Amino acid sequence: QVQLVESGGGLVQAGDSLRLSCVASGRTFSNYVMGWFRQAPGKEREFVARISSIGGMTYYAASVKGRFTISRDNGENTVYLQMNSLKPEDTAVYYCAAATYFDYRFQPAHWGQGTQVTVSS
Repeated sequence: QVQLVESGGGLVQAGDSLRLSCVASGRTFSNYVMGWFRQAPGKEREFVARISSIGGMTYYAASVKGRFTISRDNGENTVYLQMNSLKPEDTAVYYCAAATYFDYRFQPAHWGQGTQVTVSS
């Protein structure tokens, strides 16, 4: 079992930047593929980005590609989501997640509690 705790959310204006952090505890962090998801009010949770266990591979949703960057520090058991050029449609609760596989089998089994990001226009 791995426990995930997100932080860094907040209220920002359109065009601003924000960096989310997710600290993991429990099982060996470097064994996991890490991802970020988000859920806007009234919508289903959607994939945002993921990063391989040692950070060599990343993959992004089309809606955030070029604006968001996922990274990880295995020495600090932390995964980050740098969000630039934020838009009002990025408003959502952002969740950190841990999975076993990076490819088509990417299916997180562990989730954080979420952190709210609100982007005003």
